[in-house]
Amino acid sequence: MSSVRIGIVGIGNMGTSHAKYIAAGEVAGAELAAVCDISTDRLRWAKEQFGEKLHTFETVDAMLDSGTVDAIMICNLHFDHPGTSMKAFQRGIHVLCEKPAGVYTKQVREMNEAADASDVRFAMMFNQRTNPLYIKLKDLIDSGELGEIRRTNWIITTWYRTQSYYDSGSWRATWAGEGGGVLLNQCPHQLDLWQWTIGMLPTRVRAFCAFGKYRDIEVEDEVTAYVEYPNGATGVFITTTGETPGTNRFEITGDRGKIVVEDNKLTFWRLRVPEPEFNQKAKAGFGQPECWKFDVPVGTAPHGHKTVTQNWVDSIRKGTPLVAPGQEGIRGLSLSNAMYLSAWTDDWAELPLDEDRFHELLQQRIATSRFKK
Repeated sequence: MSSVRIGIVGIGNMGTSHAKYIAAGEVAGAELAAVCDISTDRLRWAKEQFGEKLHTFETVDAMLDSGTVDAIMICNLHFDHPGTSMKAFQRGIHVLCEKPAGVYTKQVREMNEAADASDVRFAMMFNQRTNPLYIKLKDLIDSGELGEIRRTNWIITTWYRTQSYYDSGSWRATWAGEGGGVLLNQCPHQLDLWQWTIGMLPTRVRAFCAFGKYRDIEVEDEVTAYVEYPNGATGVFITTTGETPGTNRFEITGDRGKIVVEDNKLTFWRLRVPEPEFNQKAKAGFGQPECWKFDVPVGTAPHGHKTVTQNWVDSIRKGTPLVAPGQEGIRGLSLSNAMYLSAWTDDWAELPLDEDRFHELLQQRIATSRFKK
């Protein structure tokens, strides 16, 4: 097709951001054709902003059945992501879904199966996968430069939010409205990158979550999680929305050295010989292998939301491989689901996840949530 007609489901913060750059012609081969929102005020605003030719709809079904869109970007509430996606798949309409893929993996697994059975291009808006820092990090790990992974450690506490932020919507930071807190709202990008860059998921998780520790909210605003990987490596993930100034430091240790991503730099401490080889040959008790420290050049390629959207449109029009296939959204979500399950049961959560148990405990919290749809 010469141009992909895009409809946006949910014209809130992210939906508006996407609509603006598409309408401005910043995505080659795409046009903003329609928006859908339950708010008539937002639909009226969209008409004023993007012109009278824009089609507006109050329901997803009406948009999908209208014949005005070839593809949709999903920017509605977390719980609705899988259902909206599956409606589009049934009609042969392509999907780019904002994070997270959904709230619980059981529903996302159904979404992925529906995507597999369709002939559409399904992508996740994991824009950080286009960041040259993480592309280079993944390259170094995949190529064996770091050797076998031994430990991962991500401190991501730059998500500071005030009570005013949470009070801006009755659905925010509630089990019934959002389905979670910092893990589901702020951290899906990091959880995706954590597993994507190192190429594996843990076998089990032990997490400690504080619910409403710093703010008057139902859900978690502080998390410390410990994980164990199939190869014997371990990892720690720490996040919060109640701390400032924050830290964003991702450290990965292998048997050939250590890599740190921090302050928009990638620093590599590279051992001249692998640690196991040095240890086998060492005659002195306190010696260490020779180590070279250097900043790795990462390039300045375009990255961000527009890059993912362009990749998705190119995939629809030309068959270009997707940067973030939609089916991979379940991987990072399985990490957050496992952290919740561990905290709720005060025990280890094994992966693959006990999806029925997680769903049962989530529904208990939704039933007592302050937000009512």
